[in-house]
Amino acid sequence: MDASKRQEFDKIGDIDLVYLWVDGNDPVWQAKKRTTLGEAESKSSANCEGRYANHDELLFSLRSIERYAPWINRIFIVTDSQTPEWLDKENPKVCIVDHREILPPKCIPCFNSSVIEHFIADIPGLSEHFLFSNDDMFLNRPTTPEDFFTPEGLPIVRLKKRHLRKFWIFLKEKLLHARSGLYNHKLDHSAAMIEQTFGKYYQGKPHHNIDAFLASHIKKIRGLYMNEIGKILTHHKRDYDDVHRSIYSYGALADGKGALKYVGKDESMKISLYNKEAYGKIDSLNPIFFCMNDSEHCKEEDRKYAAAFLAKRFPEKSSFEL
Repeated sequence: MDASKRQEFDKIGDIDLVYLWVDGNDPVWQAKKRTTLGEAESKSSANCEGRYANHDELLFSLRSIERYAPWINRIFIVTDSQTPEWLDKENPKVCIVDHREILPPKCIPCFNSSVIEHFIADIPGLSEHFLFSNDDMFLNRPTTPEDFFTPEGLPIVRLKKRHLRKFWIFLKEKLLHARSGLYNHKLDHSAAMIEQTFGKYYQGKPHHNIDAFLASHIKKIRGLYMNEIGKILTHHKRDYDDVHRSIYSYGALADGKGALKYVGKDESMKISLYNKEAYGKIDSLNPIFFCMNDSEHCKEEDRKYAAAFLAKRFPEKSSFEL
């Protein structure tokens, strides 16, 4: 980047990072969850153990951030009355944000990330330009702010190409009367909502990794759909009628507030924990991002294997740890 563009880019200011995190091993939290949702369902994508399991993924994600994105300003960890036991709370760069600080009272208690994500832009002190991550997302090589924002300050929206996606949805749901999976259904719902408002439909699917946003634009898009979002506030676990946060990425593109970039596995990888053969592709493809995705299909031995993999990949303690 030449000097003039760098000067223009520097006008963006601070870039913060927001995580959602939960310690599913905490007995107090488990009791609260059982009271609200009942026992975990092994085959449920909305209420399985893998949705909330904790094997210190956040610790390793933060190690990857400190190694590969030291330019990040502040880090906000959104939790439900929890704090990682290994976290150095005296580190001025990190801040714990309780659900009650940002969620409407009717949402509490909330075990549904699709609800929580609609309110992350309300975090007190959050910068206008920020990144959002789940604790199972990691950086794999050095990054700069230009990997996430254009020199003009627009978020780079990474999508994975899905040709004829709209046709296949119509074929499956309208003609074959077959229901899409929970995650795909929510993505399709968000894309359709944006199309109805802006007249633009995006075939690509989100890359399921660290994303860039403008806090002010999230609030604008949220305001357009507050009626629909208001209907899901009491969805304490994931639901087919949820409005997925991809509405903010699709909305940024449709409203001219985002820059589209299609990516493949050589830039952004999502690995299912049970697919151990895929782990080696991180080295061969050397992507910027990788995600270690848990699900109802994973077993505890898969989670322990993934934790050992991460510990070997990111062995050095970060300044966020005690």
